Amino acid sequence: MKFVGWYVKIALGSAMVGAAMELFMIHTGFYDKVTVLESEKRAWESSPEGQAVKEALNPWRKHDEEAQKKT
Repeated sequence: MKFVGWYVKIALGSAMVGAAMELFMIHTGFYDKVTVLESEKRAWESSPEGQAVKEALNPWRKHDEEAQKKT
């Protein structure tokens, strides 16, 4: 318990840095932008075009299907 004061200082400093980062993200509208981008991404992925691209870009698709058939 020799370095408790040192650990407390590190914990408080880390908490202050984290709080500052959160305030910066709230102030700049980061969360609003991320919410919009995520909703657009999910809408595109659930569209037929997005599904086709996802299937076309999966090189292991046939290997996974064969593995499931064997089990």
